[in-house]
Amino acid sequence: MAKGLLGKKVGMTQVFDENDNMVPVTVIEAGPCVVTEKRTLERDGYQAVQLGFEDIKESKLTKPELGQYKKHDLKPKRHLVEFRNFDQDIEIGDEVTVDIFEKGELLKVQGVSKGKGFSGNIQRWNQSIGPKTHGSHFHRAPGSIGAVDASRVFKGQKMPGRMGHDTTTVHNLEVVKVDPERKVILVKGSVPGPKKTLVSLIGLEK
Repeated sequence: MAKGLLGKKVGMTQVFDENDNMVPVTVIEAGPCVVTEKRTLERDGYQAVQLGFEDIKESKLTKPELGQYKKHDLKPKRHLVEFRNFDQDIEIGDEVTVDIFEKGELLKVQGVSKGKGFSGNIQRWNQSIGPKTHGSHFHRAPGSIGAVDASRVFKGQKMPGRMGHDTTTVHNLEVVKVDPERKVILVKGSVPGPKKTLVSLIGLEK
């Protein structure tokens, strides 16, 4: 069974542990999240809890989206994410806060990585640079992209294109500190995405 929470990445800083070792941490403003839906095996074929995070104006939503909240008499939320096999016995309308996690626990953190825009093969795929000497006509080109016999470019060929802005997951990040009053959690190491991006915190099973 698992547990999860939604939050926003605030930035990175550093703290010192009991042995005076410097530990780089990511500050995440997590929760409070509201349970907006529950999925059951009998009705949906799987078990999950849908959490809503960050209030939003009703005028920003469509009528079908707004109807989901009015059905349960809930305030509209900007973000909705499902967490499967949620191990807490909670009902629709209950709040999930940052204190479901504790120091020393391992998390799986999911977010959207920074977008880099259109990038060439050197930056995007870490391919080698050609000779930079006088007379060379090959510096940062992709090189051969297909065989002579096939007379076409195969699917999956590494080419220049949009880099970044992908859903990225980092495993086994340790919880360094939980501050329920400030609704903040400190996680050891880096987390995908720029500041203010949405991240999903998922507790790993022990």
